[in-house]
Amino acid sequence: MATLHAVPDAADPLEGVSLPGWLYHDEGFFAAERRAFLRAAPQIVCHESEIPNAGDWRSLEYLGESVIVIRGDDGAVRAFANVCRHRGSRLVDGNSGCARRLTCPYHAWSYATDGRLVGVPDRAQYPGLDPNRFGLVPVALERWLGFLFVTLEPGAPSIIGMMAPYADEVAPYRFEELRAIGRVTLRPRVLNWKTIADNYSDGLHIPVGHPGLTRLFGRSYAIEASEHVDRMEGELRDTPSRNPSERAYQQLLPEARHLPPSHRRKWLYYKLFPNVAFDIYPDQVDFMQFLPVSATETVIREISYALPDERREMRAARYLNWRINRRVNAEDTTLIARVQEGMRSPSYVPGPLGTSEVCLRSFATKLRRLVPEARLDQPPERYAN
Repeated sequence: MATLHAVPDAADPLEGVSLPGWLYHDEGFFAAERRAFLRAAPQIVCHESEIPNAGDWRSLEYLGESVIVIRGDDGAVRAFANVCRHRGSRLVDGNSGCARRLTCPYHAWSYATDGRLVGVPDRAQYPGLDPNRFGLVPVALERWLGFLFVTLEPGAPSIIGMMAPYADEVAPYRFEELRAIGRVTLRPRVLNWKTIADNYSDGLHIPVGHPGLTRLFGRSYAIEASEHVDRMEGELRDTPSRNPSERAYQQLLPEARHLPPSHRRKWLYYKLFPNVAFDIYPDQVDFMQFLPVSATETVIREISYALPDERREMRAARYLNWRINRRVNAEDTTLIARVQEGMRSPSYVPGPLGTSEVCLRSFATKLRRLVPEARLDQPPERYAN
């Protein structure tokens, strides 16, 4: 495994030390994370191509909030809280839909696709009502290469800013032209979100826990950490794997001529702090989110996209990619469940991080900076209240 090695910071005695176990199951610390950075973290909702027509909408559930991203009659895309301004009812249910008006199922107040309040039954009961004061509450929206992100609170850097160091590498993948090739999958897990995020940036477990990836990449798997993004990559080997699906993928993966030769057989990953990741392959692009629910509950949300390509070999490669990654996900599910269990044990004390574990070092440093209580060996007394 290749890597960029970390230079220890002698000024911080916790440099090179993993996070304490209580951070992975304590509700008080989870509340502190919400306040410090989770609510401000940009969250992907969908790709713009998934809402092509006026009234098309997609939703996201995040930290107890429900957000709608909808295309207006004027063609503009906007984001709103999925909350009626009358009595607080949710306006829509499910992950997607189309509505020329958003009508509340409780009292039938209705809103235009641009968020304006346009219908109030029994209007005479509300003397002096100013519709301009009761439109849907807007939510901050950012468009990045066709993907739509929402932010509940200000404070985090933009996605454009986070990914600026990698803009040239990502450009050939033509993200804006991607189209969904699957549906959004939600996988609830009895895990702290950091248990999942840590595993995603952990390079050392690849040769131990993922024999398939080791057969595909050998020791070419590489990791690096920047201020806001962890980057990982693996170069597909030419040596045929003994696994049928892996060997077929190696053989059938067609040339992606829109990519530079250096990336036509490369698997590339970006994890944006704190909980959004893009898996970028020659044949498709996936996103994955680790959506925190509580200190010990997380929903993994994911979907695949690809450029239109009807070649039989490409369709086969995409199916094989799914098969390979389904096995990887199953392996990771077992591995991280073991970690979550261990973090609850009083016998666990923070262990050392190797100089090659640059992404885990970077994550621990960020967390200790954002929530200083992360430097403590045990929860502060006020968390018990």
